[in-house]
Amino acid sequence: MLVMILAAGLTPAWQRVLEFDQLEFGKVNRARRVSAFPSGKVINVGLTLHKLAVPSVTLAPLGGPSGERIRADCERQGVQAEWVRTCVETRICTTLIDAAGYTELVEPGEPLREDELNAVIAAWRRLAATASVAVITGSVPQGTPADCFQRMLRAASPTQTVLDLKGDELLAAVACSPLVAKPNRQELATTLHRPLPTDADLLEAMQELRRLGAQWVVVTDEERPVHALGPAGLYRLTPPPAGQIVNPIGCGDCMTAGLACGLYRGMDVLAALTFGLACAADRLRHLSPSDVDALRAAQLAREVEVCKL
Repeated sequence: MLVMILAAGLTPAWQRVLEFDQLEFGKVNRARRVSAFPSGKVINVGLTLHKLAVPSVTLAPLGGPSGERIRADCERQGVQAEWVRTCVETRICTTLIDAAGYTELVEPGEPLREDELNAVIAAWRRLAATASVAVITGSVPQGTPADCFQRMLRAASPTQTVLDLKGDELLAAVACSPLVAKPNRQELATTLHRPLPTDADLLEAMQELRRLGAQWVVVTDEERPVHALGPAGLYRLTPPPAGQIVNPIGCGDCMTAGLACGLYRGMDVLAALTFGLACAADRLRHLSPSDVDALRAAQLAREVEVCKL
């Protein structure tokens, strides 16, 4: 029986956010507030799914004190998860926020041993058997084979799989015909090793990903409209006005979770994308990368403009 959404990734993080009145590089800066919470794309997606009240399981490797903090915090929140224990410590990432904006300091994920990666794939195969929707998201640890996510999908491939990946990992995984491939514009340019300065360049790149196997290609572009290319053609989705922006980090993950939630609830891809965009718009008001108000997102979904090009 297909009963849940499976969110999987290899690079969770323990996130620290330091807030300043005015950050001055090259000088001593004293934070006025410090907060910390589980993060990384896979955790952001998993936590957001939990807050959207859909059944889900988060799958990721964890290790060391930072990994234990992630495990304990997710357990406290009631998040269903399966953690693969690793010998290396889970990375710590830091966000610096002041009145002028934000700076993100990202640690790379430490390499996984072959047996640890195999344990993730084995857990994926078992959990995917009961998933109607799956999300694979995030970067890979240093030294991880580029076909790692392709190996997961060959082991088990739910019919509604969303890939939020980039680079060689994305190119390998789209060969397994996911329902949606969702890079941002810069990630797509990096993946295909060419700039995408015009909309014509973007469309050509999206068509290439579809030829490689993706059924739908969805490309975000910061605050600009989202483009979605599917079997019936190209669409432009314009999000509602942003309003107050507290912290934009994690909006893409929130959109991915909203998309997966919509698919789980029986929406078609465009309707699910609309709900995902609304979740991302609401997310901007919050500090944590996984905070979302489901009721407000449902209201904001009515303000998303969908146009067939």
